[in-house]
Amino acid sequence: MRRFMNIGKFKGHAALWVANIVWGLNAPICKGVLVSGQNPGGVNPFALSVFRMVGACLLFWTVSAFLPRERVAPRDVLMLLFASVFGIQLNQMLFLWGLSLTSPIDSSIIATIVPVLTMILAMFFLREPITWLKSGGVALGCFGALLLIYVSQHGAGQTSSVVGDFLCIVSAVSYAVYLTAFRNTIVRYSPVTTMKWMFLFAAAVSVAVYFRPLSEVDYAALSPRTWGGIGYVVVCSTFLSYFMVPIGQRYLRPTVVSIYNYVQPVVAVAFTIAVGLDSFGFSKAAAALCVFAGVWCVTRSKSRAQLDAERQ
Repeated sequence: MRRFMNIGKFKGHAALWVANIVWGLNAPICKGVLVSGQNPGGVNPFALSVFRMVGACLLFWTVSAFLPRERVAPRDVLMLLFASVFGIQLNQMLFLWGLSLTSPIDSSIIATIVPVLTMILAMFFLREPITWLKSGGVALGCFGALLLIYVSQHGAGQTSSVVGDFLCIVSAVSYAVYLTAFRNTIVRYSPVTTMKWMFLFAAAVSVAVYFRPLSEVDYAALSPRTWGGIGYVVVCSTFLSYFMVPIGQRYLRPTVVSIYNYVQPVVAVAFTIAVGLDSFGFSKAAAALCVFAGVWCVTRSKSRAQLDAERQ
């Protein structure tokens, strides 16, 4: 039994590494795809949201056709509808909208509140305790992520926006709610089953709400680079990552799942260093170490079940 649990935790951690490495590259790629003053040939954030929702929906339903059919209880279908609202629609649609208005630095800083909110909400929804090791790990990881963002910003003419920042905040809050309030429903079924229903709801809403911005896109004028970015956002940042996250949710606690958010700025900075757009130094090494130490602390913190067992 213990061996099975260890294998499960390994799967959960491996899945979250994959998801957050992919998401770490998502913000700069999305910024290059979205229309702006610096990128007039891009697509509007609403159309990109539709591409994500519809594309992932088609991919998940296609994969499900080759897997054993899994029946979902009517009550859980309703729960997956609300999970879709918080985990996909508000989270991703508002993130893209906010990112189109504000700087990637602002969106990265705001994303650091997700583990803090998740830790607090898990206490209310799942009765998960806030231990010193867990809160210390979240604080250490948050400090490392903020330090990394601070030392990596180069002020490349990127402007902030109050509206854009607010949309990113609502996006972060909605994702924290998704990780905690709907965790028990998500882990009841396979990742493909939960995601195919969630993205079906999200796709229907996005097409209905954003049909006009979708029709305004000049598809013939989009460059191959933009199409490549859209492909990455749909296949990797949406389909692959949303396939991986439920695996992490099945085997790991919500705060552990959310603490991996701090890996994303590390990946983004590592990428810029790899392509020669940034340099590696002591501050970045210290920041990355804080992030990984924070993840380790939260992972090693005790769950409610472990604390209850110790009291008996």
